[in-house]
Amino acid sequence: MSSIQTENSDDDLTAQAQKDAAAATIKKRNESTTHHAFLVGAGILLSRIIGVLRQRIFAYYFGTTDAADVFAQAFKIPNFLQNVFGEGALSASLIPVYAKLLAQGDEKEANRVANAILTILALLTSVLVLLGVLLTPYLIGFIAPGFEGEKRELTIRLVKILFPGAGLLVMSAWCLGILNSHRKFFLSYSAPVIWNCAIIAAMVFYGNRVAQSDLAAITAWGSVIGSALQFAVQLPTVFVLIKRIQLIFDFTSANVRTVVRNFFPVFFSRGVVQISAYVDSIIASFLGTGPSALLQYTQSLYTLPVSLFGMSISAAELPAMASALGDDVEVSSQLRARLDAGLKRIAVFIVPSSMAFLAFGDILAASVYKTGKFGDRDVLFVWGTLAGASVGLMASTLGRLYSSTFYALKDTRTPLRFAIVRVVLTIILGYSVAIYVPPMLGLEIQWGTVGLTLTAGIAGWVEFLLLRRSLNSKIGKTGLPLIFTAKLWTAAIIGACLGWAVKLAIGSALHPILIALLVATPYGITYFLIAALFRVKEARDIVNRVVRMIPGQK
Repeated sequence: MSSIQTENSDDDLTAQAQKDAAAATIKKRNESTTHHAFLVGAGILLSRIIGVLRQRIFAYYFGTTDAADVFAQAFKIPNFLQNVFGEGALSASLIPVYAKLLAQGDEKEANRVANAILTILALLTSVLVLLGVLLTPYLIGFIAPGFEGEKRELTIRLVKILFPGAGLLVMSAWCLGILNSHRKFFLSYSAPVIWNCAIIAAMVFYGNRVAQSDLAAITAWGSVIGSALQFAVQLPTVFVLIKRIQLIFDFTSANVRTVVRNFFPVFFSRGVVQISAYVDSIIASFLGTGPSALLQYTQSLYTLPVSLFGMSISAAELPAMASALGDDVEVSSQLRARLDAGLKRIAVFIVPSSMAFLAFGDILAASVYKTGKFGDRDVLFVWGTLAGASVGLMASTLGRLYSSTFYALKDTRTPLRFAIVRVVLTIILGYSVAIYVPPMLGLEIQWGTVGLTLTAGIAGWVEFLLLRRSLNSKIGKTGLPLIFTAKLWTAAIIGACLGWAVKLAIGSALHPILIALLVATPYGITYFLIAALFRVKEARDIVNRVVRMIPGQK
């Protein structure tokens, strides 16, 4: 009897030791992912700061003139290809397969897949760029149908210049996929800094020397040079990781076929999302002078929290989710845990960002753009457009993480179906509200930009809800608890009230940047303190981390 008890005791100890080891492994993985998300966020923050500086300089030289509208529309080409290939198709199709091979220790096959995809991508990009340059005059009808005369001719000129740069950005996206799979996040997401710097240098050097149309063309060439530099700066590290880069035609490998098979659904999925943005820009081309540029200015501010928090966490989680091993039940359990934790980390930052856009959009726009040709009227338009965008900010960021989870499961078709639903809603609602509502309310037609971002946000929520419902049917219930979300919004509202009190007290006599600091600082501090008092763990961790940074505090 004693020996049996001893054996049972040993079994219990062994089982407990296994549980403790598993818990330690999960904790280590979560800490690793948090660190990787920090690196992604740091790289994005650095590139976005330079990007905002680029937009401020652009606002100084171009304001909301015809040349600004033309550049904003022409710039959609490289932006489209970068988003579709870099943040969508390559990340979602290459990383799950490549990262899984690395996790299994099959480095030889991983390198073969990387080289095969590089070959396919190089061929595809070359054809795409050549066709783009040759067909530019015919594409303008789809890019900016509302442009006529000199405005149309300048758009053709800029698009032809920008297409080769777009091809280089696509190749840069391949580097991003390789670097992210090896958890080299900072380099891949900070590389756009050099691209932004090239554009800034072009504007500053020629800004007061040439006419606006010529300056727009020079700025476009700066973008092309910057694209080449962005690609080149990542290559040395990629060479070290892959060891031998070569062009190989391999369509027989099952892994290569998996990447290619998953590529096209994601390509079309990301493509239709970008089509949604294109639809907005097309409608904006009918709203007079300024709206196309206003949408671009707004996008720079709106995408900052999406990139910092939504993209950083989603990018860090995708390789980790794709590397999950075990049977279906174990994988689903791991995915649910990672997804729910990621959703909370995203929400704790996105809720205050949404409230800031809604309550303090004028202060943010003035602090970044109010200079040179960009005046008070333009600030109001950006604020209204930002307020409209704040409606869909949560859906856009949380939806990225849901899509990444689908991609980790190698399901690229479900996000495509829901993206199509989003685009259809965006087209119908966006056109109706942007074109017809401002005249009905007695407003200037330019206020149609608010309708564009507002309806895009509504469509984004529909897509998000569809993604969540479908994924929950695959891996079990996921999502943010209602009480958790209520605590965050309550903290944001209290912080916004304090921010508004400060805003009213200081008036508008100070410099816009100083006003932004004086309003945003108490708003942010109040939000995190209130959220921490509400026992929101993620907010409490941030507060404790900041407190420990204070001299004399442990």
